[in-house]
Amino acid sequence: MSAIIKIAIDAMSGDRGPEVVADAAVFIAKQYPNLHLFLVGHQGLLQDLLINRLDHKQLNEQIHIVHADEVVSMDDPPLLALRNKRNSSMRVAINMVKNGDVDACVSAGNTGALMATARFVLKMIPGIDRPAICCALPSAQGHTYMMDLGANVDCSSEHLYQFALMGSVLVNAIDNIDKPRVGLLNIGEEEIKGNDVVKQASQLLSAGKMNYIGYVEGNDIFGEKVDVIVTDGFVGNVSLKTIEGVAKLIADFLAQEFKRNWFTKLIALLALPALNRFKRRVDPRRYNGASLLGLQGIVVKSHGSADKVAFSNAIKIAMLEVQHNIIGVIDRSINANGETLN
Repeated sequence: MSAIIKIAIDAMSGDRGPEVVADAAVFIAKQYPNLHLFLVGHQGLLQDLLINRLDHKQLNEQIHIVHADEVVSMDDPPLLALRNKRNSSMRVAINMVKNGDVDACVSAGNTGALMATARFVLKMIPGIDRPAICCALPSAQGHTYMMDLGANVDCSSEHLYQFALMGSVLVNAIDNIDKPRVGLLNIGEEEIKGNDVVKQASQLLSAGKMNYIGYVEGNDIFGEKVDVIVTDGFVGNVSLKTIEGVAKLIADFLAQEFKRNWFTKLIALLALPALNRFKRRVDPRRYNGASLLGLQGIVVKSHGSADKVAFSNAIKIAMLEVQHNIIGVIDRSINANGETLN
């Protein structure tokens, strides 16, 4: 990374508070000298948190504080946050993207409020009706991108088509895959399966220019046959939460079995290198950070309970999207290549 990248961080939101944000900012700033971070929140509190963390001059030049009086809580209704908290750390950070003061914004705050505020302030890319939440998930081939993960509960076939297009463009730019394989999540691979919206979306995708491979099922999420999986926000969010629950269940079962007696403890000790490699491969912190695609600005949503490593990964995702000019690439792909339905 050579050019300076500026990212605003909503430092007050999330389950763990500004302490994690301060740790993550220092952690990632040390790795990327050309990254400038603007921590948005209560100035006095953030100064106190950073005073013992900024241990050399370079970090002082990279990490800045932008004051904001208000905080959007995790329980605030989106409209309340949008109308009544105009000086919240979330709103100020998004405004910085709108005004061109920074290149991107990262927040671990209330997803509904973040989506509503970002859409109101930044507006949509022409040709896109709704923003979609897109995230990478571990798979046999490395990772698979899935969207929408909760922004849009009810979607039309045109919305699913637009999600597919944005996901395809994202994977092409970030992972340098020439023709990303796009699949539509369904209850079966047969053409007769699925509801009317899914069937109509499949027809649109089949007639488009993307590398559409047809329907995929839930067990294909972690396979090797697809790069982008498209679904509505209801199914996507349920799938994501199910994946998280199963991963935790497997980890708990393994821990219980290895602790059962002295023999299983010995086996666990012998298997420890393999178990550690497995843990690294499926570590959810490596995949933290969901892109809000479709906006005229880069906004990345971190998990509310993210720790230092996880939050740092969300910042890295924002950096990658800035470096690859994701907004410009999506805009050109939709409006110059005739892929939009509008």
